Amino acid sequence: MHLDQTDKTLLKLLQKDCKQTNKALSNVLGLSVTAVYERIRKLENLGVINNYVALLNKERVDKSFVAFCHVKLVQHSQDYVVKFEREVAKLQEVLECYHISGDYDYILKVLVKDMQEFRTFMVEKLTKINHIGSTHSMFVINEVKHTTTISV
Repeated sequence: MHLDQTDKTLLKLLQKDCKQTNKALSNVLGLSVTAVYERIRKLENLGVINNYVALLNKERVDKSFVAFCHVKLVQHSQDYVVKFEREVAKLQEVLECYHISGDYDYILKVLVKDMQEFRTFMVEKLTKINHIGSTHSMFVINEVKHTTTISV
């Protein structure tokens, strides 16, 4: 898929603040409001833009404890993989889950209130999923960089 420079600039602007009006975007891009609207629609229809969301301040919603959990399955069969992925997708504390290479099978980004809530999550939810052989958790001390912006 080819994105021209205007598309790339538009995507950058929308990633920075998707609540900007088409009129404001048209002023920056030097296009008509209709042209901006049509470009946004095209990018949505092509699947370049998947969704529009509000990014929350973790501290303000009392969810500032971030942990990364490595998970190793007892066996790497298709059945175990499918079942684990289906179950972990249901866990609201898991923001992200990636099937990875290396010593572990998955890495999860978990967001909870505090250490006690993390313990509860581990004991009552994550480790109750069948076929988990082992887990290894790390906790965030300081968030050095966090962005949702994808450079295009």
